[in-house]
Amino acid sequence: MSQQKMDKYKKEKANRAKLQKREHRILFLEKLAGAVICLAVVAWIGYSVYGLHVRAEENEEKEVVTTEMDITALSDYLTELSQETTEE
Repeated sequence: MSQQKMDKYKKEKANRAKLQKREHRILFLEKLAGAVICLAVVAWIGYSVYGLHVRAEENEEKEVVTTEMDITALSDYLTELSQETTEE
């Protein structure tokens, strides 16, 4: 090995413990951030479900509103399109 390679290897070996500590710290922080995000998602889902459950109990006596929509124009348009594609 050349002298430059030996010097580089010695420097890396001297700093190996420091680099390993840094890598372990970064890995720990990544895991901690992932756990915090997962906990936040689970808490948000739980809060949303609880809110829906409580809201459903309060609104039990309310009337259900239905809406009707006339889609004849849309169905006619789609029929024309399908006829044009089959004719070609």
